[in-house]
Amino acid sequence: MKKITIAIDGPAASGKSTTAREVARRLGYIYIDTGAMYRAVTLKALEEKVSVHDTDKIAQLVEKVKIEFGKNNRKTIIYLDGRDVSDEIRTPRIDQQISPVAANPKVRRVMVKKQQEMGRQGGMVLDGRDIGTVVFPNAELKIYMLASVEERAMRRKLEMEQKGLEIDLEKVVQDLRYRDQQDMGRSHGPLKKASDAVEIDTTRLTIEQQVDLIFKLAKEKISQS
Repeated sequence: MKKITIAIDGPAASGKSTTAREVARRLGYIYIDTGAMYRAVTLKALEEKVSVHDTDKIAQLVEKVKIEFGKNNRKTIIYLDGRDVSDEIRTPRIDQQISPVAANPKVRRVMVKKQQEMGRQGGMVLDGRDIGTVVFPNAELKIYMLASVEERAMRRKLEMEQKGLEIDLEKVVQDLRYRDQQDMGRSHGPLKKASDAVEIDTTRLTIEQQVDLIFKLAKEKISQS
């Protein structure tokens, strides 16, 4: 049976990563969290004391770093130059600095090439901001997930609290609104819904409901291919 490519896009904290990972597990596919790749580069820049606004130096940095994914059905395991940075890249520090890195056209060109190489054989579930519009415009199944900013902020706050970090809910709301504005307004690979994507509002959906819905859509596409 042919393996398809599933592209899931949407704003931060809309439920993409958790849902994409579980859909991939059910299908026996490989899951690639493209946002984590940009987070890893942001972390590297901060560690190397490179300004996230320095377009050329960040581009040089991304050419040199090695980013790999580990297999884990419960969470995304990402290695930066052989080091597990899965938790480090999910902190407010990275949230606040990632936008200039993700908007850097030179960085995006390198990342898109890496992502296309990863997903060339099919049997992949990828999530991000421009997977269905730029990285895999010919993906057999495209999903656009969204949720209210208040719901997304609560999810992010709970995620941080589970890691022992206390953050102000209103500050999270402000950060998400800023991130949305940056993601949608950038000139290269902006966040937007592909014309043939299925839109899913996850505000009142559980993770299980989200997964069930996308899994059903995937099985339908697979049977048609």
